[in-house]
Amino acid sequence: QVQLVESGGGLVQPGGSLRLSCAASGFTTFSSYAMSWYRQAPGKERELVAAMGSLPSITNYQDSVKGRFTISRDNAKNTVYLQMNSLKPEDTAVYYCNARYLTLSIKRDYWGQGTRVTVSS
Repeated sequence: QVQLVESGGGLVQPGGSLRLSCAASGFTTFSSYAMSWYRQAPGKERELVAAMGSLPSITNYQDSVKGRFTISRDNAKNTVYLQMNSLKPEDTAVYYCNARYLTLSIKRDYWGQGTRVTVSS
């Protein structure tokens, strides 16, 4: 029932921009989930890129993307975004959307299928 679908990936030149979208469906209370973006480059481990809490909606970023990437959410549309500016070749990876609901007694974790971002000249 619960599904996350990423989109917006593609090929872009260094210095360019992309906006990734993550459409969520099947969530009764989407606003209660913390959302985040991860990425995994070929031959490397998956790493957290950006995260946004549910309440309060505090954001956190990987040091390498601070000042370049912005995570945001539109709860009315059940969608999370990752605006990526000043892209570098090292940003090349498959980007995954994650939704997490965590309390002292409940843990729920969902992942999207990923969208590929390639930064190359």
